Amino acid sequence: MADQAIEFRTEATNGISLRLAAAGTGPLVVLLHGFPESWYSWRHQLPALAEAGYRVVAPDMRGYGGSDKPDAITAYDQVTIAADVAGLIDRLGYDRAVVVGHDWGAATAWTSALLYPDKVQAVAALSVPYRPRGAAPPLATLRKIFEGRFFYMLYFQTPGVAEAELEADLPRFLSTFLWRASGEAPADAFLRNKPPDAALLDGLDPPTRLPDWLSEADLAHYVGEFEKGGLRGPLNWYRNLDRTWQRMADYQGAKIAQPALFVAGDKDPVIYFTPDGLDVMRQHLPNLHDLVLLPGCGHWTQQERADPVNRALIDFLQAL
Repeated sequence: MADQAIEFRTEATNGISLRLAAAGTGPLVVLLHGFPESWYSWRHQLPALAEAGYRVVAPDMRGYGGSDKPDAITAYDQVTIAADVAGLIDRLGYDRAVVVGHDWGAATAWTSALLYPDKVQAVAALSVPYRPRGAAPPLATLRKIFEGRFFYMLYFQTPGVAEAELEADLPRFLSTFLWRASGEAPADAFLRNKPPDAALLDGLDPPTRLPDWLSEADLAHYVGEFEKGGLRGPLNWYRNLDRTWQRMADYQGAKIAQPALFVAGDKDPVIYFTPDGLDVMRQHLPNLHDLVLLPGCGHWTQQERADPVNRALIDFLQAL
């Protein structure tokens, strides 16, 4: 795989420019990262999928890394971001692609499959299962569930508050956040009970050592990206939960018809704290090829378990 060099380029799509990491030739596979990451979260998948015979691109999503960072909060709803993906497929000269996403990128992958069935040939998601649009706005639901308790998505809603806390010490934020949601942390390490007016890092000590899948060089890469670009754009994704819900009104209860794959860790907080999520997803993916749960793996699926994720993705791609 060493000869599958990663190249970088910038492409215009949907009124913005995205920086891409790319490798290989063949059918197009688009890899979408989550929070707080970048194209770099796919560093193990780019050469493996290229070696398997695919043209693989991993953009820095809007608001991140070397991509454009619109200032308006409303520029970060999922309908807009899915249009980035559809435009990118066109810009790269392809009629359609397989779209793979992790975390927020998984939400974008599901949304792209719904909105652009002619362009998204198949969809794979890591960590975040497909859940159709609910009957109530997401923020109202979260406030009810977490009444009297802290929840990070609610904390992220007020512009400037989380930015001020987290940008003040990026190494502490990133090492703490990445470790606590990983398979190497205790099950309750991520969602600790604390008052609703607490800050994200209150009561959360950073790890005494980095997890095995995250080297000092890896952490430094992420820190450098957010030192240059800040966290406003990434946090704005969370500030569009209700706006996305409003814009997706026509997709209430919608099913995704394309071939689908889901991969997650059995210690992922997303799976651990929403046990009905997998059953709900199964009901709305009539062409679900496989559902893979990785033992001992936490939230950072493709980084924590690179080889099993690569095998699952390649098997899925080759079966299409």
